[in-house]
Amino acid sequence: FENIRTRGGIRRNSKTMDTIKQQLLPVMFAGTGSDVGKSVINAAFCRILKQDGYQPAPFKAQNMSLNSYATPDGLEIGRAQAMQAEACGIDCMVEMNPVLLKPMDNQTAQVVLNGKPTGNKSAGEYFNDTNRDALFDEVMQSYTFLANKYNPVVIEGAGSISELNLRSRDITNMRVAIAAGAATFLVADIDRGGVFASVYGTIMLLTPEERKQMKGIIINKFRGDISLFYDGRKTIEELTGLPVIAIIPWFRDIILDDEDAVVLGNKPFSTVANKANVAVVLLPHMANFTDFNALEHHPEIHMVYASKPEQLTTADIIVLPGSKNTIADLQYLRENGMAKAILNEQKLGKCIYGICGGYQMMGKTITDPKGIEGDIAVYPGLGLLPVATEMEEGKTTVQTTFRFKQHSEICYGYEIHAGKTTWNEPSPLNTLNDTDEGYCVNDKLWGTYMHGLFDNDVVINDILAACGHNGSTKNRKTMAEFKNEQYDKLAEHVRCHTDMNLFYNALKK
Repeated sequence: FENIRTRGGIRRNSKTMDTIKQQLLPVMFAGTGSDVGKSVINAAFCRILKQDGYQPAPFKAQNMSLNSYATPDGLEIGRAQAMQAEACGIDCMVEMNPVLLKPMDNQTAQVVLNGKPTGNKSAGEYFNDTNRDALFDEVMQSYTFLANKYNPVVIEGAGSISELNLRSRDITNMRVAIAAGAATFLVADIDRGGVFASVYGTIMLLTPEERKQMKGIIINKFRGDISLFYDGRKTIEELTGLPVIAIIPWFRDIILDDEDAVVLGNKPFSTVANKANVAVVLLPHMANFTDFNALEHHPEIHMVYASKPEQLTTADIIVLPGSKNTIADLQYLRENGMAKAILNEQKLGKCIYGICGGYQMMGKTITDPKGIEGDIAVYPGLGLLPVATEMEEGKTTVQTTFRFKQHSEICYGYEIHAGKTTWNEPSPLNTLNDTDEGYCVNDKLWGTYMHGLFDNDVVINDILAACGHNGSTKNRKTMAEFKNEQYDKLAEHVRCHTDMNLFYNALKK
């Protein structure tokens, strides 16, 4: 059948899926808690199902993250679902993540519904004052669209599925599993300890109806000899009545997009001789840090996240990243001495580049007359670029192609930002089809709204040359080739440690 819907202002056509492969039940990967590895497990099975001839698509009803991505039709979703769509070999779309919460501070988040921001809400307002049934209806419309088009839908839960105080407000965990009839697997992180209590407690706190959806358990992040966990596996199966279908070893050699910036603060700071040392300034509200994955894995570059002024002295290149709260983060940089250090390093001839919110910070002023980011109406920028930014309601979300600094190569990127940046005398960094974008003072000083900029080899070659390094990206894998290789490695790793017969038997209708 054909189902025609309108989502985020975009007309959608959903056609009956290819029936060559057996129709599978949807599958959900739920968690005993946050950061147990659900997003990675989801991506692994997205790629496995694709390899096995199915047509999977990811889905997460509600995501909370500052890492987001622009869909081809100019809507915004969580980066994790865009990454999982890549693993499926399909374009991302807003139906894969209909509700996205982007934290503004510890108590407030911007609510993005069907790819468009609807305003800022406190946690209390979001959970207590929104119509949860209406929101759930929106969620299930998106799910239904995907279910009519793909086989199967691979659903990711959020946090723990046994938060009893949130059960009546659930729009993303077991309520989705029941409505979709999803074969549900519980993911537990054994590395954090207490795996028996977390698995057993989670299962026992489910209602009888919720428990019926559970088909198995995945033990994730295992270190050591798996054979020594034989008795543990047997104990968990006896306690829960569910099979342990996988014990996934910890890995460090597979590179995937991180969903949360919390992991960045744990990375050690260092410098390396004979490489271009790039310091990305660590911000409290840092957004879209996946911009720097290409730098982090380039053989000629050593990239670190810097949180102290003295760390900038050893850098060849300093990058100001995106931010969900530009004024607050700029205040933070002034309070901890980083702003002064950035200005000093620029005077010494260092390369200083800004992406999105970092680009706004590098200008003369940031104005916020409508209080979109807070109570400060006007705030001085770093004055490195002769531009000014005014925060505006609404948001630019677009994928685009462009030319960087008049180079002939076609580059690819995306914009996700609130606010408009203007200047008196144009000096564009990027040339789009019909407009100029960004501001370039010289090879060592520029800013841009373009995310994904460093995924383009011509940009990396340019910044290496600007800081005096002769390294080149010639004959190096493209970022797309690198990612595809990582998804295959992930799928192989998970497949080798999963009882695939149990998995597929659980998905049979």
